[in-house]
Amino acid sequence: MKEDDLFTENLGLHKDQLKETFFEHLEYTLVKDKKSVTTEDTYKALAMAVRDKLVHNYLRTKNEYEKKSAKKVYYLSMEFLVGRLLGNTLMNLFEYRKSSEILEELGYDLDMIRNLEPDMGLGNGGLGRLAACFLDSMATLQLPAFGYTIRYEHGIFKQKFVDGYQYEESDNWLEHGNPWEIKRPEFTYPIKFNGRLVKNKDENSKRKYDWVEADEVDAVACDILVPGYMNNTVNYLRLWKASSTEPFDFNFFNSGDYVKAVLQKNKAENISKVLYPNDNYKKGKILRLKQEYFLVSASLQDIIRQYKKDYGDMSRFDEKTAIQLNDTHPALAIPELMRILVDHEEIPWEKAWDITVKTFGYTNHTILPEALETWSLGLLQQILPRHMQIIYDINQEFLDKVSEKYPKSIDKLRSMSIISEGQVKNVRMSHLAIIGSHSVNGVAALHTEIVKNDIFKDFYEMMPERFNNKTNGVTPRRWIKEANLELFRLIASKIGYDYIKDLDQIKKIEEFIEDEEFINKWAQTKLKNKRKLKKYVLKKYDVELDENSLFDIQVKRVHEYKRQLMNALHIITLYNRIKASPEKDITPRTVIFSGKAAPGYYTAKLIIKLINSIADKVNNDPEVNDKLKVIYIENYSVSLAELIIPAADLSEQISTAGYEASGTGNMKFALNGALTIGTMDGANVEMADHIGKEHMFIFGLTDKEVRDMKSDYDPKEYYKNNKELKKALDMIREGYFNKDNKNLFEPIYNSLVKDGDNFMLLADYEDYVKTQDKVAEEFKNRKKWTKETIINSARMGFFSSDRTITEYAEDIWDVKPVEVPAD
Repeated sequence: MKEDDLFTENLGLHKDQLKETFFEHLEYTLVKDKKSVTTEDTYKALAMAVRDKLVHNYLRTKNEYEKKSAKKVYYLSMEFLVGRLLGNTLMNLFEYRKSSEILEELGYDLDMIRNLEPDMGLGNGGLGRLAACFLDSMATLQLPAFGYTIRYEHGIFKQKFVDGYQYEESDNWLEHGNPWEIKRPEFTYPIKFNGRLVKNKDENSKRKYDWVEADEVDAVACDILVPGYMNNTVNYLRLWKASSTEPFDFNFFNSGDYVKAVLQKNKAENISKVLYPNDNYKKGKILRLKQEYFLVSASLQDIIRQYKKDYGDMSRFDEKTAIQLNDTHPALAIPELMRILVDHEEIPWEKAWDITVKTFGYTNHTILPEALETWSLGLLQQILPRHMQIIYDINQEFLDKVSEKYPKSIDKLRSMSIISEGQVKNVRMSHLAIIGSHSVNGVAALHTEIVKNDIFKDFYEMMPERFNNKTNGVTPRRWIKEANLELFRLIASKIGYDYIKDLDQIKKIEEFIEDEEFINKWAQTKLKNKRKLKKYVLKKYDVELDENSLFDIQVKRVHEYKRQLMNALHIITLYNRIKASPEKDITPRTVIFSGKAAPGYYTAKLIIKLINSIADKVNNDPEVNDKLKVIYIENYSVSLAELIIPAADLSEQISTAGYEASGTGNMKFALNGALTIGTMDGANVEMADHIGKEHMFIFGLTDKEVRDMKSDYDPKEYYKNNKELKKALDMIREGYFNKDNKNLFEPIYNSLVKDGDNFMLLADYEDYVKTQDKVAEEFKNRKKWTKETIINSARMGFFSSDRTITEYAEDIWDVKPVEVPAD
């Protein structure tokens, strides 16, 4: 390509056609004219006009898949963190300039209109953002691949800070409707819960049962269309909305009991109200289990409907269908498919199991033992009696094979059983996913080695052919072109525009590492992005940031293993150094946090409060605040990430080695010209391989050293022997950052000093602080720093989600691209 494809017209609509469709929606859908139109109306009309183009291409894509009898991929995930769609879709469809010109005629600015769009409340963290990147890559690579999730009416929650504490509010992202979604009531499926089982009288099927007297809710489909980049492919993300089969009871209403008249409707619709309900309570657990089954049952019914329309009987189902389980949340799809094949399709158990295993692939995303999902046997038996029965049968047959391979090994049987022994028996969903899938993949090289040699070692030894690695990646369309347009154009000015579809080409910019003009423009682009973030923070928090300071950024879900707390200890250390020697010349630093804590995660929420309290102390101390600032930006989202990440100088990727599966924030930061301070954990390891350790700030224990030290690790020794660390921890314990309640943060001190420091912050603290000192020193030489950031960006080609999805397609799904021809 020879020109900026933002302004290429060959794939889009003619301007007059787009303009005509825009005004038609403004008048006939929104019932507005030029005198009554609002800014929100212009957003909706433009979104619907663009959606019309997507619909046209989707129908052509669907027909092409059918014509070619294409094998299809279905990606099941409890979350898809897609963010805003308008800008990304306009860029993919080459409609950006035309849209901007149409809005200018009405006196509106497209960038302002884009900011009106709420982030879709369909995800929370890295799991969901990865799934969204994968959707973009699937369509860009022209793969017949589709996403399935739940249409969460209120997202996860909207994070608000009150006196530094996290409070959760409803995320009403659908309050004003969603112009992107297409309601598909013709795809409505019944979902059962509870009830009892009756042995089927069919003599030919000993394992066939009828599930009777069950409660039912309906799953109703809504589609979000997903366009590829520089092609005509449009796939879909199908969302399921829960609806009552009995929305209104006239008998209760007529008797005056208006609450009971709509009780069933409300109970049914709760299933798709909120992502990840607090499961610290039994009702929350029940709701979450229902959500997981609701997703897989609706999705499988829909997948089978499509397959049977094309192929009739189920004999070729695994040849034409691949289903990927994004972590264990959708693992109930395995017994659900078995239930459908055995009870409804009347396929013998052995054949049904063969189809099932060949159909499913499982991606593991966690190596934290407490995060490996389990469900109590009693709860599963109550809510999904047939599935519990099928799980028993799957488990027994698998354990028989284990016994054959390892005679008299009780330990193997105990460790590999789907059902864990103990006072309360639990169903281990990861075990079910491994046993029921032909492929089990980790998401970074280190993570996969830990999966194979540690947490699922017995399974790997028995079935090594199932295990493989697929290192995560990010889509450059979203994370360079949309998030950092000026950097996208700067790179393109040197190497052309094709790199956005083939990220390996970005390595060419390293050839310009001595080009003074290029270096200066690169630095100016970073400065402009920092000014954008500075403007946002000033407007929202009335805190003035120094754009020339080191922007040191840690944005991610709050968890103890991600060690936001170690970052906080470093801030206290810097604060104490400045207070002790205010005249000393130090590198000015702005430390920026963002990220949510799970509503029931007390410690994570207390860490947020501590960081906000530290920020309050630092930012209001005139002796310190010209050299150090701290800000916690609330309600982290994709759109906020697009603002924050391009502004970063330093990317904090400091999890305890061996605990982070992969991470993708690390990739986004490096791609956008930030240097990484990090441990050798997750994808940091492979980033160091590709970028070079000498171009990163690597510190801390390795995963092997963490494991070796665990048994005799004594955090008190580190506390006693490091004066700066001791002083920081004592300040936390003694209430320095909360004079009104001096004991407030004592649990944090106790967790680190008295209760074992599970994630070894104190062991890594000294090396972390020394490495941060090195960061501060190197930042003083801005030209050298800028060259290092160019090298980091140039060597990130491997970390494209296009590469990841190509590997999935070739190694796991056995699916081929299908080109959709132009009109």
